[in-house]
Amino acid sequence: MQRRPISAADAPPAIGYARAVEVTGVARTLYVSGQIPVDAKGHAPAGFAAQCRLTWRNVLAQLAAADMTVANLVKVTIYLADRRFGLENREIRQEVLGDHLIASTVVITGIFDEAWLIEIEAVAVA
Repeated sequence: MQRRPISAADAPPAIGYARAVEVTGVARTLYVSGQIPVDAKGHAPAGFAAQCRLTWRNVLAQLAAADMTVANLVKVTIYLADRRFGLENREIRQEVLGDHLIASTVVITGIFDEAWLIEIEAVAVA
């Protein structure tokens, strides 16, 4: 599998993600449903940072179950309950991804449970 982040020179710059990701030679594709800020016992922590980190842990757990890692991610869609979480979301996303660039979209929206402040869905390839 080959991955190539793409960013057109005449498009606005991306901060911490790629505007597009080209993938060739893929053998498997994993579509991860929206992961929520709830642990295996059904508990959702208080506060955005704790919820964001737990949601990312849930994404990584799904990747691991498919014998994949963060290096296999090519696209995430992040749903935030409020735009005030935007910068903190970006910082935590960078903690998780490091220098691994993926295509990313952030949507400000109502989320299924009002206690949840974030939901993340993902696409990974191997």
